[in-house]
Amino acid sequence: MDIAVVTLFPAVFDAYLKEGILGRALKKGILGIDVFNLRDFAKDRHRTVDDYPYGGGPGMVLKTGPLADAIGHVKSDGRETLTVLLSPAGRRFTQDEAISLSKESRRLLLVCGRYEGVDERVREGLVDVEFSIGDYVLSGGELPALVIIDAVARLVRGVVGDEESLKDESFLRGVLDYPHYTRPAQWRGLRVPEVLMSGDHGEIALWRRKEALRRTLRRRPDLLKEALLTEDDKRMISEIKEEEHGTHKDD
Repeated sequence: MDIAVVTLFPAVFDAYLKEGILGRALKKGILGIDVFNLRDFAKDRHRTVDDYPYGGGPGMVLKTGPLADAIGHVKSDGRETLTVLLSPAGRRFTQDEAISLSKESRRLLLVCGRYEGVDERVREGLVDVEFSIGDYVLSGGELPALVIIDAVARLVRGVVGDEESLKDESFLRGVLDYPHYTRPAQWRGLRVPEVLMSGDHGEIALWRRKEALRRTLRRRPDLLKEALLTEDDKRMISEIKEEEHGTHKDD
């Protein structure tokens, strides 16, 4: 998979992309990531990329010229490209979106907004999709771009060493991940659940699914409205609700 990034702060990407699974995937050539400095596409000697908004108001707006030239430069090799703008006004980026992007045959071009945003004419004429990673405002699109790169890249075959580990991750079936434990078996008076040390893989799978549902019910019940639930899942949820009700009643 190939990804290009247009940003005012290319150094933000340097350290993160050198570490962990992304760094290894880049060395192996499984991923290709090119980062472009937006100021390199400014025409004046001050390398100006922003200006005051028409109509007045606080802040600055990224200009059409440098953005259009940067996007045009990335696309100049003729390759099909999906241009993505990172902005608080975009639609919510989810695991489903990550899965969809990981299957893209087109190169991903991530454009990082800054200041009050980009000139609307760039948004309307040069952007294919606009994403936000949450309902809050950041200083720019660099962190969201890294979030999207990480979420998408790890779904590309060969990026994660143990691909089996991806199958039960949070959100893949609409629920949160189950609790994880490792050695020692007892720590500060707290023991690892016996079922996990039983060697019975069928019982372990059932326990993990139930605990994933329990965690989702407690922390993110909204996810269950659209989760892909089996009849067994629904039965487990009913059991969990009865257990939770009984616990609170005894309290």
